[in-house]
Amino acid sequence: MMPKHADICLILEGTYPFVTGGVSNWAHELIEEQSHLTFHLVAIVPHDAELELKYRLPSNVLSLVTVRLAELPEGGTTTPVFASRLHNALKEPMAKITSEDAFQLDDLKRMVNALRSTNVTLGQNVLLDRPEAWDQLVALYEDAFEDHSFLDFFWSYRAIAGGIYSILLAELPSADVYHALSTGYAGLMAARAKIETGKAALVTEHGIYTNERRIEVVSAEWLEATASKALTIDKPRRDLRDLWIDSINNFSHVCYQACDQILTLFEGNQKHQLEDGADPARMAIIPNGVDLKRFSTVRRQRGSSPTIALIGRVVPIKDVKTYIRAVSLLRQYAPEIKAYVIGPTDEDEKYYHECQTMVQMLGLGNNVVFTGRATVEDYLNHIDLLVLTSLSEAQPLVILEAGAAGIPCVATDVGACRELIEGAEAESPNLGHGGIVTALASPAAVAEAVYTLLMDPERYESCSKVMRERIKLYYDQVAQHAQYRDLYAQYKGR
Repeated sequence: MMPKHADICLILEGTYPFVTGGVSNWAHELIEEQSHLTFHLVAIVPHDAELELKYRLPSNVLSLVTVRLAELPEGGTTTPVFASRLHNALKEPMAKITSEDAFQLDDLKRMVNALRSTNVTLGQNVLLDRPEAWDQLVALYEDAFEDHSFLDFFWSYRAIAGGIYSILLAELPSADVYHALSTGYAGLMAARAKIETGKAALVTEHGIYTNERRIEVVSAEWLEATASKALTIDKPRRDLRDLWIDSINNFSHVCYQACDQILTLFEGNQKHQLEDGADPARMAIIPNGVDLKRFSTVRRQRGSSPTIALIGRVVPIKDVKTYIRAVSLLRQYAPEIKAYVIGPTDEDEKYYHECQTMVQMLGLGNNVVFTGRATVEDYLNHIDLLVLTSLSEAQPLVILEAGAAGIPCVATDVGACRELIEGAEAESPNLGHGGIVTALASPAAVAEAVYTLLMDPERYESCSKVMRERIKLYYDQVAQHAQYRDLYAQYKGR
């Protein structure tokens, strides 16, 4: 049974309500604070994800639709004539969405219209397993990937095509506004909603999806160079990493074309959005906010042993290993240092095990503590420094929360970290530095920054005051919620 109409349909990929983290917490608070509105949730998850709600859904959530990527129903069968007509209509846009060419909203309309042109229940039978689908796949391989393993190409293309079709065939709840919290597959769903309903579509990017996925694709072991071993000095025309990255770029491009508003958290992200084809006239910034009452009342007491914390998920993109190596260097000068890792450890169990092994090998068993899921406030009153070693961030809520409590920060130069610590370009007068920004993947730089702040009480206190004042002036959650309240009212009325 289709859920009834809602004010807002939030489209989420790999986050709320099945995964904890900054974006998920943000989404949960958004729904709670807009209690006068009703919401549908569309949660896009990996096909093999184990679904366990990590949040209690607010009462104004009417439904939760789960879309498993690349998981298609078996579907019905059809005649060769219809199958040929369908795949002829899909051939060009499917080739384009996986290519270097900029995929357009009109191309997506052609795909949507083709998929809606039949009474047959479409699924894997017709879309992936028919001879016409095979011919389409082979043609693309021969056109651009002949230097690569056909088997590797086959599975990559099937995964991408299956993901696209799962988005275009999924249940789309009825709403006045469709709001994606990233580009990618969520952005593709928002673009589809714009085409099918004509309703307003919005996208809020915390991190830049294309950048984060590029990091994953480039480092993916299963996408090692697959070019032919033939003796040649020529680089293959494209490789399988290009296939994935070009598809991801095109998801963002069509999302930007479809959305009435393209939102992000800070100015640095807008440069990437422009590079990916966003229209400047539709771009806006709504920074994250923090509950000042909740965190400004934290009263810290510095103990005899220096205490630092990395607050975040134990996953590769947080680069917890660099943090551990930095602690190993710091221990030479501060043997009693306590270093917390506060956050879930079950999202990448292999990586967590590697981190635990590193702690033991470096003899840090008495220094490094993995807390697992925890309430941040339980630790803020005895943390001297927040340390983030992430390879990618947006505008980390943990810096806002720690800053509101007057805790200085050492963070890598990613996302809005520099802006939060040193002030935005437009900050006038500039309040000064609230910590130290370091290079990526540099344990020595992190250790030096932590040591500098902990050993210089005057500088430490100055950074503490700066962080508290900056968060108070520019990152009040009340203002953030008011901006979204006004934005929803504007587009609901259209």
